[in-house]
Amino acid sequence: MTYHPKSEFLHELQARGFIADCTDLQGLDERLKSGVLTGYIGFDLTATSLHIGNLVQIMLLRWLQKTGHRPITLMGGGTTKVGDPSGKDEMRKILSIEQIGQNAEGIRNIFARYISYGDGPTDSPLVNNAEWLDKLGYIDFLRDIGRHFTINRLLAFESVKSRLDREQALSFIEFNYMLLQSYDYLELYRRYGCLLQMGGSDQWGNIVSGADLIRRVEGVEAYGLTTPLVTRADGKKMGKSADGAVWLNEDMMTSYAFWQWWRNVADADVGKFLKLFTELPVEECDRLGALGGSEINAAKVILANEVTTLCRGAEAAAAAEATAREVFEQGGVGDELPRLELTAAEIAGGISLAQLFVRSGLAASGKDAKRLIAEGGARVNDTAASDPGQMFNAGDLAEPLKLSAGKKRHALVILG
Repeated sequence: MTYHPKSEFLHELQARGFIADCTDLQGLDERLKSGVLTGYIGFDLTATSLHIGNLVQIMLLRWLQKTGHRPITLMGGGTTKVGDPSGKDEMRKILSIEQIGQNAEGIRNIFARYISYGDGPTDSPLVNNAEWLDKLGYIDFLRDIGRHFTINRLLAFESVKSRLDREQALSFIEFNYMLLQSYDYLELYRRYGCLLQMGGSDQWGNIVSGADLIRRVEGVEAYGLTTPLVTRADGKKMGKSADGAVWLNEDMMTSYAFWQWWRNVADADVGKFLKLFTELPVEECDRLGALGGSEINAAKVILANEVTTLCRGAEAAAAAEATAREVFEQGGVGDELPRLELTAAEIAGGISLAQLFVRSGLAASGKDAKRLIAEGGARVNDTAASDPGQMFNAGDLAEPLKLSAGKKRHALVILG
């Protein structure tokens, strides 16, 4: 029989499809109703930006705070040095200390758009696990923490078992990751009274182990909650586009391109994505998701505006929508389109159309650009292009040149 939570936080999560597993849903529900609860999610610092695959977890923290509780954003400055084996077929690349620090700076501003930081009872502390992991003595760690874990149990973790079943190497450093994540939970309990760890479904084993460690060491009941793997209607994971990752940071992906990604989701994904990635009432999300025909396009614009407003700000969302309207409805150039700026010196000898498509990011290679042109998918200033070898010089760029790959991908080439 399905348990129906009474606390606002879990009720909202269940209605929106956020819950995959929970160590004790009823117990957590009762604890949430009794007062402010502190919960956390960890983010390893493997890139200078998070991508939309991380948005489910960020929205979890936002909902926790909006419903009167305290979220902790844990940045994995320590665990990133080890590498999480969950969901990976091979060992992660080991990053330098300098790169990890740069990545931390890159993603810090993302959280500030979604979560309130400060000293209030529900304000979030931004914590880096390097604070304690960098000072950890290995012998002391083995004696005090390692004794609570059995090899039998670690080998049963899906992240370990799947790698071994495929006869793929699992390094000792990765094997330690699970203990370190459990220790993070214990340390956050000791420092902040944290009693809830959340994460993706691939983190279930690590989360359960952390809650179990707190129970063994401190004699306290702690909880774990995971979200389902969010896939698109075509079965692909969230976070990727045809051109790579869909980044949350504006310096990694323009707001227009970000807005367009959401505007172009499949019809079948609209309702689900509205519930997961916006704060519109669930009933409204269901109504918009059930629209058919041309009406679903209006729902996609709402989705794009809501998500872009949360992630990039209302001005960025409005500018992206205005650019889309100009490009698609009015045949304009669109000032907010991704830009390729060239100098006169760079194109002194001319530059081919195929090279422009590659340099602007609309084609992955010269071969890809030639295929796009041959198949009729390339346009220059809204006119079909047919010659990949057509040359352009500074005079041709006196006005911005609009390149289009298909109906939905565009870029401007300008002379700097």
